Amino acid sequence: MNNTNVHILIVEDELRIARFLQIELEHEGFRVTTEENGEKAFELIKKGGYDLILLDLMLPGMDGMTICRKVREFSEVPIIMLTARDDVEDKVEGLDIGADDYMTKPFAIQELLARVRNVLRKSRGAGTVSRGDSYVVGDLVLYPNTYEVEVAGEPVQLTRREYDLLEFLMRNKRTVLTRDQILEQVWGYDYSGDTNVVDVYIRYLRAKLDDRFDKKYIYTVRGVGYVIRD
Repeated sequence: MNNTNVHILIVEDELRIARFLQIELEHEGFRVTTEENGEKAFELIKKGGYDLILLDLMLPGMDGMTICRKVREFSEVPIIMLTARDDVEDKVEGLDIGADDYMTKPFAIQELLARVRNVLRKSRGAGTVSRGDSYVVGDLVLYPNTYEVEVAGEPVQLTRREYDLLEFLMRNKRTVLTRDQILEQVWGYDYSGDTNVVDVYIRYLRAKLDDRFDKKYIYTVRGVGYVIRD
């Protein structure tokens, strides 16, 4: 399994734990998004694009049990529940409403990684990952479930960061995005590198899309930022 093609959502309101999990999973090559609020996490899940959810139970906004129950109404995305509560009743309830696994804090990171791999193997083996929904701009198509990009049916190979940038642009097509917005959403709010990195990666994308196919997808709005549109 190519971990760079696996997107994991961590729903955890203890920021220290969320950051630790993010670092460990990214070290293993996974793409990781974190969210501390239950309601916001549920909105992210509804948009799709995640291959696995690590879900805490005690959350502000909406608790983990409710999230799991609601998600199972429309998606079979694998869910591993993480909680400090070790009551048998909680474990049974979590599994009964559709969680794929259940881990009690504190846990060894090696065990969590093993369970992540196991759940993903079962998910992929069951054929649950399909192209599904897509983002479309003209004949440019991005499939968030499989991390594939095509132009007029021809595959386009992107690096992980190029893909993340293109996905953000396409999710917000026809919306002008500032460099700060792009940095925060694609590189992370705590990114401390050169802000010109956005311009550099826009050039990379244009070389692989606009220039290669001789079509205009990404536009510069002077003094503001960038927008992708038909």
